[in-house]
This record gives sequence, C-alpha cells and structure tokens, in this order.
Amino acid sequence: MGITKTEIYSTEHNRLGTILKVLGHPARIAILQYIINQKACICNDLVEELGLAQATISQHLKELKNIGIIKGSIEGKSVCYCIDEQVWRQYQQDINAFFNQEVTVTDCC
Repeated sequence: MGITKTEIYSTEHNRLGTILKVLGHPARIAILQYIINQKACICNDLVEELGLAQATISQHLKELKNIGIIKGSIEGKSVCYCIDEQVWRQYQQDINAFFNQEVTVTDCC
C-alpha cells in the first residue's frame, strides 16, 4: 500500500478522513453503540458483550480515544469509558456537513 500524502489535502479533509477511518471498523461502531446504550461509563463488559479478545478491545478503545470520541477514567484496576459529548457533537456536525452537500447528477455517468 502506498504512502498517504496528507500534506496535499486540507486540514478539514485530513480531519474528516481520520474520523471516518477510525469509525470505519464495525467493532468500533459496536463499541460506541454499547457505550451509548449503557448511558454511563462502562468497564470490562465489552469483552463479554462483543466476544472479542481483551487485547483487541483495548486496541479499538485506544483508536477511539485517540480521536477523542471517548474518554476514560481509571477506577482502581478498571478503566471506565464514556462518550465525550462535545467531541461527539462536533463529529456529528462535520459528518453531516459533508453528506448534506448538494449533489447534482449529470448524464455523464
């Protein structure tokens, strides 16, 4: 696979690309959905809920945390995660702005 030349794209393109790349994995969508449905911070429930290995879950949580969509706090030996509502709303706006662009179809396709 070739090297992505991020410097040739706008900050907005790179930002949206990063968000969508992280959200492009079904396990990460499942993790976010589970956290949302719990309406509170969750701890080690994801391994049992999703049927993935702890190391796999940890890697997915790391990617989600890197883009800021979740935040975690350490409580004893557990790390609890919840949605960062401010970041969630910003990403929601960014993705909606992209998909809400007017598209005009011509006969060339």
